[in-house]
Amino acid sequence: MNMDRKFFLIAVAGGHGTRMGAPVPKQFLSLGGKTILRMTMERFIDACPGIRIITVLPKGQATAWKRICAAENFNYPQTVVQGGFTRFHSVKNALAKVPDGAVVAIHDGVRPLVGEKLVRKMFSSMSETCRALIPVMPSVDTLKVLDRERTANGEVLVEAPEKVDRSRIWAAQTPQVFLSEDIKAAYDRPFDPSFTDDASVASAMKIPLSFIEGERFNIKITSPGDLALAEAILKLS
Repeated sequence: MNMDRKFFLIAVAGGHGTRMGAPVPKQFLSLGGKTILRMTMERFIDACPGIRIITVLPKGQATAWKRICAAENFNYPQTVVQGGFTRFHSVKNALAKVPDGAVVAIHDGVRPLVGEKLVRKMFSSMSETCRALIPVMPSVDTLKVLDRERTANGEVLVEAPEKVDRSRIWAAQTPQVFLSEDIKAAYDRPFDPSFTDDASVASAMKIPLSFIEGERFNIKITSPGDLALAEAILKLS
């Protein structure tokens, strides 16, 4: 890896967390005595001291986040940008703050349990031959292909003839790490509904993707059940 490259984190926390049903965005909820977003950032700060952080927040939440940081004495420098209509637009807004010649990790702000070892390994793997690195986990569930059909009694799920080979199915996680000039060029295009994560945007630009096994406990907190699970994981760690 060319160590002249600077390291950046884009912490994507632009959602309002409606599924959580909380009075504040889920990234501002407490986990282990800290806000979820702060814990997420600290995993990267500990793994990569001096990392530059760009924080994507919902419209109107920058002041609330500043108050939280002050109350928790969390003074790490960060650039705050406003989230967009979709995750694609939020990341695009943040990438405008990242220079060429850097390595950038794009990470869900509500994945606070990512391991520092994984972050360090991903950053150290980046090179001119490893231009995009995506953490993935093998599927542990039996998968079914189902179609929705309408009946007189309402909509039902019906098994389709296709079969899924579970051994070939992997779930993508974040952080997804890129050479900044690559991912900035990939995002310089119109939004497409097929862009479900940063890897899909990079793939559309023909940027070669590399993969690394992720972590089982690197969960995304989107519901009260996820929060309870994260609390339990913290107590065991």
